Amino acid sequence: MMKDLSDAGKSRFGEPAKFLPVGFIVVNIAMLWCVFTMYHCIPLMQEPDTAQQGMWQAIVFNVLAFMLAVCYVRCVLTHPGMIPDKAEPGQLDWEYVPLDARSDDSPNLDLQETKRSGDRRHCKWCAKYKPDRCHHCRVCRTCVLRMDHHCPWIYNCVGFRNHKFFFLLLFYSALACNLIIWNMYGSLKAAISPETPFLQMFSLLFGETLAIFLGFMVTVFFGFHIWLMLRAMTTIEFCEKSMKRSAYDQNAYDRGCYGNIRSVLGEQPLLWLLPCSPPSGDGLVFLTEEAPLLQGTSKDMEDGRGIRKKVHENSSQKHKTKKSSGTGETPASESEDSESGKTTTQAA
Repeated sequence: MMKDLSDAGKSRFGEPAKFLPVGFIVVNIAMLWCVFTMYHCIPLMQEPDTAQQGMWQAIVFNVLAFMLAVCYVRCVLTHPGMIPDKAEPGQLDWEYVPLDARSDDSPNLDLQETKRSGDRRHCKWCAKYKPDRCHHCRVCRTCVLRMDHHCPWIYNCVGFRNHKFFFLLLFYSALACNLIIWNMYGSLKAAISPETPFLQMFSLLFGETLAIFLGFMVTVFFGFHIWLMLRAMTTIEFCEKSMKRSAYDQNAYDRGCYGNIRSVLGEQPLLWLLPCSPPSGDGLVFLTEEAPLLQGTSKDMEDGRGIRKKVHENSSQKHKTKKSSGTGETPASESEDSESGKTTTQAA
């Protein structure tokens, strides 16, 4: 398994052009740190009346910035998890075997999500069976365990093993941006005067504007991920439910509020806000006694995938009818789940 993760990491980092969004984020973090420290905290500490205030703001801000940087590095470097190799000792054989080539003693993978036909879900690119909540990412070119979404800003997928780090990244980013917004406003207001050097005034205005924009976006996104976590859903599962417009209160993997938080932030509450101690488990099984399978949820997810398949079929049909030459080509970008068929969830 470690060898597979190493090989996947090497292939993923073999495309330097995809590091541009990462470089953009790093530059923005560095600019905000410099502006807040040099043009807000240091001037406050130089004045006797505001020295203590500036010192505490500098300490809190640097702690948040450090935690943000650690979480960001862990998001980029931590592989979200992949399907185990068939040679892994003590593990089930996840290698996909076509129906006509299977033997009678083929292992029972005990999966809950299947195609409508009843067959196990499998990935035609990785040639492996898919565990529950696993999806293939065409950007990373691998199947990701409990995939949430692919994020170009971290040059990685958000999945089972790095979901906590991504969640904490949003948390500390929202705190840091709001700290800048509400505390640096006074310095900006004081800097709007003819006596203030242009560079200082421009830097404060630019930093405040950038912090407001990033803070709003990150805070809204963080709130959305809190909502997803409390309902034991991933972004992909949310989109599937949105296709059906079904009730979000029913979820097959719901373990209650406390259990859902533990499934993202880990088993130890004292370590929830630290970028360590990720959730326990292997990312292959999610149905336990704490998460009874709900009959209604399976149909909703199945119908959601069915609607998405119909959308792709309709768009493909329209594309074909517009072609007068009749080449018979199919669109290159087609949903991976549509190709593998609709899924349903068996009763536990």
